[in-house]
Amino acid sequence: MNLLCLVFFMSNRSPRESVDAVLAATKQSSRLYGHGLGMIASENIISPNVKRAINSDLHGRYAEGLPGKRYYQGCDDFDTIEGIGIDLAKKVFQANFANIQSTSGTVSNIGALKALAKPGDAITAVSTADGGHISHARMGAVGLRDLNVSTYPWDEERMEPDIDGSCKLIRDVQPKITLVGQSVFLFPTPLRELADAAHEVDSTVMYDGAHVLGLIAGGVFQDPLREGADVMTGSSHKTFPGPQGGFLLSSSEDETFHRRLNNAMFPGVCSSYHLHHVAGKVVALAEFEAFGQAYASDIVRNAKAFASSLAAEGFEVLAESRGYTASHQVLTRHGEIDSGAGASAAKKLEDAGIITNMNMLPGDTKAMSPSGLRLGVQELTRVGMGVREMNEVASLYARVLLHDEDPKTVRQDVQHLKSDFQHVHYCFDSESLPAYEGM
Repeated sequence: MNLLCLVFFMSNRSPRESVDAVLAATKQSSRLYGHGLGMIASENIISPNVKRAINSDLHGRYAEGLPGKRYYQGCDDFDTIEGIGIDLAKKVFQANFANIQSTSGTVSNIGALKALAKPGDAITAVSTADGGHISHARMGAVGLRDLNVSTYPWDEERMEPDIDGSCKLIRDVQPKITLVGQSVFLFPTPLRELADAAHEVDSTVMYDGAHVLGLIAGGVFQDPLREGADVMTGSSHKTFPGPQGGFLLSSSEDETFHRRLNNAMFPGVCSSYHLHHVAGKVVALAEFEAFGQAYASDIVRNAKAFASSLAAEGFEVLAESRGYTASHQVLTRHGEIDSGAGASAAKKLEDAGIITNMNMLPGDTKAMSPSGLRLGVQELTRVGMGVREMNEVASLYARVLLHDEDPKTVRQDVQHLKSDFQHVHYCFDSESLPAYEGM
């Protein structure tokens, strides 16, 4: 259906047709991912028990405040849920403080920025061109809080902030917040060095672990709260395999600081905070306590195997000198800088049933026509794929992008591969419900 016909159809639907169209689209989305390979690095799937929690009556309820200190009646049961979740988050992340109310990683960032800085204060962060998240930039949460951002010099070979240059920047700028962490996140940040420089100038160190939070909790990436971070934010739906939402965590034992962080979330940036997602988050925390270390280890092993297989097939995989990756992510370049080759590659792969996203790589300046792809293996790992399947997936990439096979032909083999991987692993009752419903 072309765009003009789609617009006409949308504007002339009856209410009943709108409902039918939405339900049909949700079913089609399940088919897309159920028969295909979901490899977007910021996505994941939820377990059957998490799904039960988020489909509960809590979806329409309110519970402003903290457990035992609510502005509404009827919250006793949710107090139990949130209390369990706070305790689990402290345990899983080895934190002295945890707030699990945030509705996303970006909302976690906005709350932390509200707690830690005033409008007009200085902040240092990774540039979006080097892989920083949009919430770290003037276009996002940093601009919303009206902070003056300076970006770190970047080491393209190591795919991390240049240590000496970044420490000098921190000492020169003396930011209120030293923000580290990225959206393109291959390797641990040199956090100890940056944190030492930050604390010399009384700067608060904020670590955005949105993409790698599950790897951190699983003990396979780095340990920000022991390496100098005063506050850690993150998403609950990337390598941490829960429902959409966020975390706000700290190693501080200062109860006054804890109150600042809690107040920044409510009433700061959240009123009601999607209680059904909080309940799902708590279930995910419990399942992660039981299975998360194995899951995190398997993600990193699969990412390394996938990157090596792509390189062996002939792809340009970034950070070869460091073994390509130490996270869930793999970066590939498909043409000249700003050529749009990444966008073209992502479309061809989608036609073959492989869902990825184009991404700017070092040197790119045009977000909608970058040269690269950012690939994630956390969802394939969650449905039980291992190193052997990573090698097979790399071969499917090569058939589409290097050997110019018809994507529709490759799609048949994608579907055949995926047919054996339809249940969520690393959780309780994994066989009771399929990972992808409505197929």
